Amino acid sequence: MTSALDARRTRAGASPAPAAPPAPPARKPSRGLRDRFASAGFLAPAVLLVAGLLLTPFVMTLYRGFFSDSRVSGFTWFTNYGLFFSDPVLAKSVENTLMWVVGTVALPLVLGLAIAVMTNGSGWSRVARLLVVLPYAISGSAVAVVWNFLLTTDGAANQALDALGLGSFAQGWLLEWPGNTLVMIVANTWQATGVAVILFLVGLQTIPPETLEAASLDGADGLRKFWYVVLPQLRTVSVIVVGSSLVNGLKSFDLIWVLTQGGPGRSSETLAVSMYQETFLALRPGAGAAVAVVLTVIVLLASWLYLRRQLTPKGA
Repeated sequence: MTSALDARRTRAGASPAPAAPPAPPARKPSRGLRDRFASAGFLAPAVLLVAGLLLTPFVMTLYRGFFSDSRVSGFTWFTNYGLFFSDPVLAKSVENTLMWVVGTVALPLVLGLAIAVMTNGSGWSRVARLLVVLPYAISGSAVAVVWNFLLTTDGAANQALDALGLGSFAQGWLLEWPGNTLVMIVANTWQATGVAVILFLVGLQTIPPETLEAASLDGADGLRKFWYVVLPQLRTVSVIVVGSSLVNGLKSFDLIWVLTQGGPGRSSETLAVSMYQETFLALRPGAGAAVAVVLTVIVLLASWLYLRRQLTPKGA
């Protein structure tokens, strides 16, 4: 009936009636909230595990740092933290820690970058990488045993100097400050340079060859090409190397403890060693907790400041 009416309207010059628009498809219910709850459920065990193993001990250590060291612990406010200003041992420990930070950041960075550049693409690169990376696979205690064999008064280093007629340069490498701290930083560098070499080699291999060819066509060569083309493209790798070296330098313990135990006279202690000394040997748990809290704050603050500066886009 409707089709006949439309046909008559068409013959009469009238336009047919417009067709009804199709019904919109039914909207599916939003799943955003359900997905968020599901993600939170999967993440909850990991978050609770981290909170239980990391945050809870830190809060307990922070709480313990405000109490005295006697059996009947009395609240002493910031007395334990004031030891950093009144105790010369802790002041020396802070000084040694700063030396460790500078040495363990600068030396692996410079040596790792230099070795990576020299061995990248060379015929003997595999052998060189193996020799450099092998110490990184050794534990810190084992590295300390090796260097103790070299650096004791009658060790291999002094014997080699005597054999070469340079006996006047022989000395007790681990018996005087700051020489003992400097040689331990060198020993740590011997172990830590390997991972820096690996990271820089990965960074060098990800540099597009087109940028190097364009730099050569523009007349950049040698040091200029490295400084203005290669080094800026290694910025991300450099951030990783410096960040990891910074944290490792601040918490160095095993190498120092095996070589000198913080001596002589606690002169070569870092904050990590002082924390152990105060807590377990001097039986001052309040002071040890204060040292642990200060060390944790320094590590977190230094890492945050460095990463924030390096990863923030320029001009932001």
